[in-house]
Amino acid sequence: MLYWMTQFADGGGVFNLFKYITFRAGCAFLTALIFGFLFGRPLIDLLRRKQGKGQPIREDGPQSHLAKAGTPTMGGLLILSALLFSTLVWARLDNPYVWIVLLVTLSFGLIGFADDFAKVTKQNTKGVSSRIRILAGLAIAGLATYAAASFHPPALANGLALPVFKNALFNLGYFFIPFGMFVIVGSANAVNLTDGLDGLAIMPVMIAGATLGVISYVVGNFNFAEYLGVHFVPGTGEILIFTSALFGAGLGFLWYNAPPAAVFMGDTGSLALGGALGAIAVCIKHEIVLAVVGGLFVVEALSVIIQVLYYKRTKKRIFLMAPIHHHFEKRGWAEPQIVIRFWIISLILAMLGLATLKVR
Repeated sequence: MLYWMTQFADGGGVFNLFKYITFRAGCAFLTALIFGFLFGRPLIDLLRRKQGKGQPIREDGPQSHLAKAGTPTMGGLLILSALLFSTLVWARLDNPYVWIVLLVTLSFGLIGFADDFAKVTKQNTKGVSSRIRILAGLAIAGLATYAAASFHPPALANGLALPVFKNALFNLGYFFIPFGMFVIVGSANAVNLTDGLDGLAIMPVMIAGATLGVISYVVGNFNFAEYLGVHFVPGTGEILIFTSALFGAGLGFLWYNAPPAAVFMGDTGSLALGGALGAIAVCIKHEIVLAVVGGLFVVEALSVIIQVLYYKRTKKRIFLMAPIHHHFEKRGWAEPQIVIRFWIISLILAMLGLATLKVR
């Protein structure tokens, strides 16, 4: 919104700063962070009053989680509010990619909110049926993928770019839409499965978001894209504003979500942020790199899939409990130990994802 102030930049001056994506990205980070600090405690107090018993705890989960009973959920509202406010203030609102990512984020946030609301009001862990959540997510993802493809340059539309291999692009044709739907919905649900311990999901989301933000800035800049041999996607550099706001909003939330958590992210946050990562990857043509950067989320999701399929076939379990972070809890790892080690893994994977820009 404040980008319009560049009209006062008469050949220089302070208003000229608003032309630069990097300057506005830094401001977006600070705005979201301050928003989180200012409104975090009042929102948590409101959620505690409204929810009473807070998020219901699974009785078949680790026994240590029973001590968390009464902790309010829907903390994702703090993240989404800070993210939305900061992005609208600092991003160029005539950029279609910003709106695609924003609308996907908010739409998946609404799905998550409905699920959290059902869990809290009914005081059970079932919430909205998985079929309804998946179908709604697929519809949103399909529209977002179609919109992104329509704004991509004709040479890139419906194409799947391969990392490492220079100029490698496979035209998926009409299959690009279902592929994009799979990326966005898969990302949303993978992050949702990861959100099981205090602080576990938010930091990897911030790391993955920051990494995708750097990549979006690179692919949206012709000179950088040409030098590194990646596909140039005009306009995607503005996504850096969104990811910077996401990082700031995430830090503001982590202040209250750090062990012992004063509030849980809930599906309101996890589905929204996962959907955002998937939408960004589709917009910047780095869907496969997302699987590397977000490798932790992939492993968490695969652990559940493998556990369910193996149990149906053999009536035995591979992991002590799925998702895999619960397996390590059952093995005796302390919760902070699991969380910090998973953060380290996320950072390593992010570095590998960034390396794909240079390795060609």
